[in-house]
Amino acid sequence: MTHPRSNIVLIGMPGSGKSTVGVILAKQTARDFVDTDLLIQTAEGRPLQDIVDRDGYLALRRIEERILLELDIGNHVIATGGSAAYSDPAMKHLAKRGIVVYLEASIATLEARVGDFGTRGLAKRPGQTFADLFNERRPLYRRYAEITIPCDGLTHEEVAAAIIDAAGKGG
Repeated sequence: MTHPRSNIVLIGMPGSGKSTVGVILAKQTARDFVDTDLLIQTAEGRPLQDIVDRDGYLALRRIEERILLELDIGNHVIATGGSAAYSDPAMKHLAKRGIVVYLEASIATLEARVGDFGTRGLAKRPGQTFADLFNERRPLYRRYAEITIPCDGLTHEEVAAAIIDAAGKGG
């Protein structure tokens, strides 16, 4: 049986490196890796952007919450979607089973990494700018994070090493 908090849960904005760092971290800590955006796409049979375009951003958030609440895994690195932090029940569920790590990046870094946010399947209100979304989500990420890793100027490998170091010290 796995330790009840054997997961490492990555939260943060799109472009913060959750998926890329997650794979590296999983390899370095002998954990499996799961990307919840991929779980959503598989469950729905379509890309995130299609869900947002056809059903709206709130539908994507509801689907994401359901997928997160259904997760019953241990010894994984979990890369969550950027809007996971909107669901208090889902975040509490994830925190019961793992350490929640916020990959914090500046808006300039995020914009440089992603480029076109119009194809990312962002769960945002129509007309909401990326800066508005960033400012709305940042307090949520900070609320749920046990560990915050400032990612600006770091490679993905350096971020993974910082997570391992911080998690080993208990946050």
